[in-house]
Amino acid sequence: MRKKKPIDPSLNSLRPMMKPRSLGRYDTMDYPQAFRTIKVVSELRNRHCEIPIGADVIVGLRRRARKAGVPLGRLASELLRKEL
Repeated sequence: MRKKKPIDPSLNSLRPMMKPRSLGRYDTMDYPQAFRTIKVVSELRNRHCEIPIGADVIVGLRRRARKAGVPLGRLASELLRKEL
């Protein structure tokens, strides 16, 4: 078993140890006491899905999106939303 290097007390987090020049000196798995559990609240805003679309349809969608000044995906979502 290798010997652990003590954490420098001037470091108030593990972030400085993650700099490339420090990676060889520390292994964060050796210092579980330096970690803390945090609560995270998140939400899924978008889902990505791949569907086959005819080449002629893509040309029309791109043209229309460019004319409207919106991203292609947003235009496709709006059009599908209206139809469904």
